Amino acid sequence: MDDKEIIERAVQLFNKAYRCQMEGELEEAVRLYRESLHCYPTAEAHTFLGWTFSFQGRYDEAIEECKKAIAVDPDFGNPYNDIGAYLINLGRPEEAIPWLEKAIQSGRYEAYHYPHCNLGRVYVARGMLKKALEEFEKALAIEPNYTFARQAIEAIKQKLQ
Repeated sequence: MDDKEIIERAVQLFNKAYRCQMEGELEEAVRLYRESLHCYPTAEAHTFLGWTFSFQGRYDEAIEECKKAIAVDPDFGNPYNDIGAYLINLGRPEEAIPWLEKAIQSGRYEAYHYPHCNLGRVYVARGMLKKALEEFEKALAIEPNYTFARQAIEAIKQKLQ
């Protein structure tokens, strides 16, 4: 196989893995993401393998995959945000902050509102409601239809009254 065929095969495996993941076939998704990575390692495949691990509650493995994604492409924002979200889920919000800030500063990310919301979650947990409100408002400015951010803003405003 030439390079183009190898990359096409990796993309096919990635797409099949994603479909399995979305259908709840997590072990098959893990297998297919790994096969895709074996063909041609990408930041996306590492990140999505990590996301699959998170669905299984395997946060430490998910974080390791995200770190591999960053090594492949440091400009890809998703793994930074995902590490932050996993650390929040592990009850380690302080450790999440620098990862979320890196996600916001990344050069390639289609969903910048997510790290703002995750930072908002950290600040709410720390009782820093005004700072949390700022982050949720930034998220809403990026994605005006993001219901989670809108609801978080309303909840914070209720508490601040």
